[in-house]
Amino acid sequence: MSRAPITGSFSLTRNLMGQLVFVGADGTAHEGVTPVRAFALTAPDAGISLMSSESKELQWIDSLDSLPENERHLITEALAQHEFMPIIRRILSVSSFATPSTWQVETDRGATALILKSEDDIRRLKSPGGLLIADGNGLHFMIRDRRDLDAHSQRILKRFL
Repeated sequence: MSRAPITGSFSLTRNLMGQLVFVGADGTAHEGVTPVRAFALTAPDAGISLMSSESKELQWIDSLDSLPENERHLITEALAQHEFMPIIRRILSVSSFATPSTWQVETDRGATALILKSEDDIRRLKSPGGLLIADGNGLHFMIRDRRDLDAHSQRILKRFL
């Protein structure tokens, strides 16, 4: 797949519907643009593609830090709206040590319950101690480093790993 040029200026704005509008170096405007992270877990601020509503790449961005403040803010805001991955801070309890089980957890977005269908729904990440947990409803939860969890949470988690 060929990449849209890394060089060349572009601008981003929002239209009246709240959609991102990309205007490329040639002056062509594209409404309904969606930013997509290439490495959402391992390098969230690097490798971002701006995709048209027809799923065509309009612009490749090596790093968010390389952008002017306005474009960086709009892309960060759009990514936050599009992506929802709560970070688990504590595991309060589990209904059973067999699966399926219901976990009561405390996340960076508040307390909630998740359903773990199978131990296979807990995946190790390349980052040291990182885990990705898929809930039975399709939502993903992240533990950045299981070694940072409190002792009670670590004991529960160890039973499933």
